[in-house]
Amino acid sequence: MTGYFLALEGIDGCGKSTQLTHLAEWLPMSGLMPDGARLHLTKEPGGTDLGIALRKLLLDPSEEVSPEPLTELLLYAADRAQHVSKLILPRINSGDWVLTDRFSGSTVAYQGYGRQLDLDVIETLEKIATFGIVPDMTFWLALPVKESFARRTSMVDDRIEAEGLEFLQRVSEGFEIMARERNWIQINANQSPISVSRSIENALINSAELKSS
Repeated sequence: MTGYFLALEGIDGCGKSTQLTHLAEWLPMSGLMPDGARLHLTKEPGGTDLGIALRKLLLDPSEEVSPEPLTELLLYAADRAQHVSKLILPRINSGDWVLTDRFSGSTVAYQGYGRQLDLDVIETLEKIATFGIVPDMTFWLALPVKESFARRTSMVDDRIEAEGLEFLQRVSEGFEIMARERNWIQINANQSPISVSRSIENALINSAELKSS
């Protein structure tokens, strides 16, 4: 019995956390999940005990522990390898569903397009760290960069979020390229949270109908 793997992607402030919370309530009651299947919520970085330690290091804004771009990339790959092997694959192989806040697409967007590291190197690391697994569906919550900044005015930025407008613009363009190349479901995140939720729900329902037809 094989489960189902869902991912939410997008720039900071796009509403992934809100939609993760909503889907945690909606999916088990939607009729889409098979009888007996459980829904597991997770995130990157930080989906495992090792990941929690890596997340604290990766997002720490202090310069004393700030990793170099290549070091940062390798740490994200390490987090993902642990995440996939210890949590995602075992849950899916047991027939459960997994919903993650970020997956490998975020590394391509932030470290590839944002940091401008070699995309071929990132692709190789992605294949190694994910053991070849890709989400069954990925939702890209598309949000203008200026709106992202506006939503975060009252929040304290972590190390990645503090990189500035130009960096985040490159990240956003990276997400747009990947959404097109990897057939992600694009969701307009510049609307009310309820409208975003309905768009995601409809995409999931329509996908289930296509698979059963």
